[in-house]
Amino acid sequence: MKKPSEAEVIRAKLQESIIGLGERSIRKSYYPELQQRIIELERANAELSNEIAEREKSEQALHKKENYFRALFENAGDAIFIEDEMHRIIDVNTRACELLNYQREELLRMHIPDVHAVKKDTQKVGPIKEDLLRSHGIPFETIDITKDGRFVPVEITTVKLTTIDENLVLSIVRDITERKLAEVEKEKLQSQLIQSQKIESVGRLAGGVAHDYNNMLGVILGHADLALLKARETHPLHDHLKAIRHAARRSAELTQQLLAFARRQAIAPQIMNLNAAVTTTLQMLQLLIGEDIALDWLPGSETYPVKIDPSQFDQLLMNLCINARDAISGAGRICIETRKTAIDEAYCATKLYFVPGDYAVLIVSDNGIGMDRQTQAKIFEPFFTTKNLGRGTGLGLATVYGIVKQNSGFINVYSEPGQGTTFSIYLPLAVGLTLADIKSPGSTIATNNTETILIVEDEQNLLHICQTMLLDLGYNVLAAGTPEAALRLAADHKDGIDLLLTDVVMPGMNGRELQTQMQKSNPDVKCLFMSGYTANVISHHGVLDQDVHFIQKPFTFKEISGKIVETLNRKAA
Repeated sequence: MKKPSEAEVIRAKLQESIIGLGERSIRKSYYPELQQRIIELERANAELSNEIAEREKSEQALHKKENYFRALFENAGDAIFIEDEMHRIIDVNTRACELLNYQREELLRMHIPDVHAVKKDTQKVGPIKEDLLRSHGIPFETIDITKDGRFVPVEITTVKLTTIDENLVLSIVRDITERKLAEVEKEKLQSQLIQSQKIESVGRLAGGVAHDYNNMLGVILGHADLALLKARETHPLHDHLKAIRHAARRSAELTQQLLAFARRQAIAPQIMNLNAAVTTTLQMLQLLIGEDIALDWLPGSETYPVKIDPSQFDQLLMNLCINARDAISGAGRICIETRKTAIDEAYCATKLYFVPGDYAVLIVSDNGIGMDRQTQAKIFEPFFTTKNLGRGTGLGLATVYGIVKQNSGFINVYSEPGQGTTFSIYLPLAVGLTLADIKSPGSTIATNNTETILIVEDEQNLLHICQTMLLDLGYNVLAAGTPEAALRLAADHKDGIDLLLTDVVMPGMNGRELQTQMQKSNPDVKCLFMSGYTANVISHHGVLDQDVHFIQKPFTFKEISGKIVETLNRKAA
């Protein structure tokens, strides 16, 4: 049954009073006044009823809003704290309890400073700065500490709540652990990118310097070889000439390392079995590292075909083993392993320049002194070395880097100070390919030659020595310093030209374009390219096509003789 309102109760009492008065014979003259009083009371009752209804409606709306905001408060994705002027926590939401691993009742007995990390090695915002940021409502970062002692990086935004009797502060606390991890990973990737760009820049410089340097070495080697043909072993200058040639060859090897680092080295890759390639070099590697260091060979159980220049692979493995040897003081152990792996997108997301696919992995590890992070960041830089003066050029690992990149591979390095180092070389598996037959140049010098060779070289000293060497070999030689001059000589020479020996990079027209022009009037002409590095007009990414004949500058008398015989496709004498 509905409870009567206050107005209804008053009205009922008045009516009872009136009836009581009538019964006691009150004069009728009072009735109109009483009736008017009743009407006024009814009007007041109606107003009071409306007021009470509006109040109840407002209370219901307020209760609904309270439930709405409580739901928002409790279900917010960020932790929310409400504190008073004394920094006492007076309310928290569920996320705050989850973030700090406290029960609500526990937090309501604590102060805001209790949840901030206080150790000296944290990145906590100082109290003065924090108060300043709080007063302006500016988001700031600090570190909170959980009940179990974990540190949680957070971002805090505060809002002032002013009520009638107190001033409160609402703090929205966001867990930024993932953001911080992402920032660290971004910095790491940025560092890798800068390192890669630095190496690329030095590589371009190294390649350009090596190109010109090789031309000069070619001149030195050519003159030394020609002089040795005339200065027999009994000649007083014979040993001096041999020393000159040896020094030039050593300089050429150094240049080859620069070219390999710059990924401009001319290479002739072939399909090879990774395990077999390592096995054939073990004896040489053991002699190289010495008797005090044990060499373990742990081949994988499968066949791992990879496409790489055999000489490059030998150079790569040798440099890794030398680097491992130099990291070991006294007796030690080097281990070479092979295996197969598949790199997926998830792994590539954390490794800059890695590409998904199937790879053969060559692993060279040692139990040497290891490296710290700062040293690891520089090991592939040319001329960077931690070895004593005279122990190395600093090009070994730079060469490894260049070879691996030139063959579309990747390198991963793991090392800790005092715990040794492991280099993992990832080379793409040559799936579906077979072993290729690679021709080798003749080993003897052919002197009874009758063919006509047109030499094109813009470096005059090198042009002169090449012409002299080929004349000594018995060839008919035409020499030109520019492609245009070569085309004019070819047009004037009615007897035909058997071989075009041309530099790759020249002003106005490159060697490939010169070959095309020559073949228009002389379609049977053979072509042998020479260069200090391989230009893109001949190859893609420095890898020679199978139908292109190429000789790397600088070359010896025997090398140019054998390469010409091979290009002319006839047997050596």
